[in-house]
Amino acid sequence: MTQFQTADGIQLVYETFGLAQHPAVILIMGLGAQMRVWPDELCQRVADAGYYVVRFDNRDVGDSSHMKDQGSPSLLKTWLQQKMQRPADVPYTLKDMSRDVLSLMDELQLHSAHLVGASMGGMIAQILAATKRKRVRSLTSIMSAGRAPGLPDPNLKVLLQLAKRPTPVNREASIRYTMRMNRLIGSPAYPMNDIELRQLAETSYERAGSPCGFKRQLAAITAAGDRHHLLQKIKVPALIIHGSDDPIIPARMGADTAAAIRKSKLKVIQGMGHDLPPALMPKLSKLLIKHLQKSENKWQKRLAKKLTEHQPELPFQQLNTR
Repeated sequence: MTQFQTADGIQLVYETFGLAQHPAVILIMGLGAQMRVWPDELCQRVADAGYYVVRFDNRDVGDSSHMKDQGSPSLLKTWLQQKMQRPADVPYTLKDMSRDVLSLMDELQLHSAHLVGASMGGMIAQILAATKRKRVRSLTSIMSAGRAPGLPDPNLKVLLQLAKRPTPVNREASIRYTMRMNRLIGSPAYPMNDIELRQLAETSYERAGSPCGFKRQLAAITAAGDRHHLLQKIKVPALIIHGSDDPIIPARMGADTAAAIRKSKLKVIQGMGHDLPPALMPKLSKLLIKHLQKSENKWQKRLAKKLTEHQPELPFQQLNTR
């Protein structure tokens, strides 16, 4: 695990899998979740397929900076400000979090990378794919959306339950809470057993953020509003993966996201909820690797064409895959 400071002065930690000379894949995790929610099996499978996999803790979670001085925002106030099209008074935005990803890429000297985001991480990846096209080779948006669920949406009740976390002082209560919430949002067709649930909960307890950190991230999602105008600007190959039984972000929102991104591909996984259970890893890894391979081939062909137009004598072997 490595730590560095972003351009905004945020301390971020990250881990890598695979060889640094291989094409990079940045994994961006979701709301209140630390980087190790990305299963080791998924990371290793992608690395074994020939990629340099990077996962990291977002600000306000895990071992990255916790923005305690930013306080606890009002979610209702943020929602009302967004609906009235007024500047939302939030500690930070999804755009700020997208700059964290760029800082991570700069730290690793990556000119470009494939972006894979889950839930809130998918929203951050969408912003980058739309606004920093030269730095994004492909987009994979998992159980995410082009807008935040509105307050009338019954699924927001699940998010509010997630926000009401017990004090981290009580270890056992926190672990049981996390297990209960993971059952609530989990995949009916790929349920995790008690051992898997507890292992994930214990890991999360040791490195997770605070309840206020969760609320600050949720406020950033709420303040972002509708991003369909950005989705329409995405030109890179995009794969949208969603679960048919997602209790937080319904599958229809995944389909809506795919419809807004030109030439994107939508894959709805039957029986998947709002999690990344071990039993789903073979199927999810296969989908992701296939998308990465096709996208990387397109990127290299485009790069080769661009370089040969300016330097016809440059052999393909000398192309920089970073």
